[in-house]
Amino acid sequence: MKSGRVKLPGQIERYTFSERVVHWIAGGGYVYLLLSGLAFFSSHFYWLASLLGGGLAARVWHPWVGLLFVIAVVWMHHIWRRDMRLTEADRAWSKALWHYIRNEDSNVPPAGRFNTGQKQFFWLMYFGGILLLVSGLILWFTEYVPWNWRAVRSFAVLVHVVVALLTVGGFIVHIYMGTLVVRGGWGAITQGTVSETWARAHHRLWWNEITGDATAKNDSLLLEPTDRTS
Repeated sequence: MKSGRVKLPGQIERYTFSERVVHWIAGGGYVYLLLSGLAFFSSHFYWLASLLGGGLAARVWHPWVGLLFVIAVVWMHHIWRRDMRLTEADRAWSKALWHYIRNEDSNVPPAGRFNTGQKQFFWLMYFGGILLLVSGLILWFTEYVPWNWRAVRSFAVLVHVVVALLTVGGFIVHIYMGTLVVRGGWGAITQGTVSETWARAHHRLWWNEITGDATAKNDSLLLEPTDRTS
């Protein structure tokens, strides 16, 4: 089933059921990894392990949940890779980032199904997930790494920590923007639909594509925002 179908009068399918399932698998898995990872990272956060069944349980499940998270991210890459390609419209959107953050939609160029911020977060989690997988496997099976290769183990720890912190930063921004800044974003990923007004306001190029709006060609040329505050 392709997203973009009209589900009810005034409503458009934003995410299919399978897209929502994989999103929540990845999201739920990441939250578990975040909590257990913080518990391992510092003794100040070790109390978080008690929320996950104790330190031993968290230690056992952390790598397995990590594998589940990477599988979900790869699955998302399979279904969204075309939508996540950066375009000329994305570069124009990036220039208007602060207008978007301040919710000044009139000064933000039209976006496709996913805006530039969503695409950047997707690629951060995709490549970050791969790096976390590789470094995590080294740490998981560290006894199989020869002693004369011990520098690899130390480097794996560094990569795992740095990449994890980068993804945490992206995750916080993603949650903030999707729940507090852009109204309707939470309903889209839970119920799968958005109003036609929401789609037209926040993802005009996507709206044009799925509705065959005659203004699509003109909207695709609106790449430079107009500063209406001056």
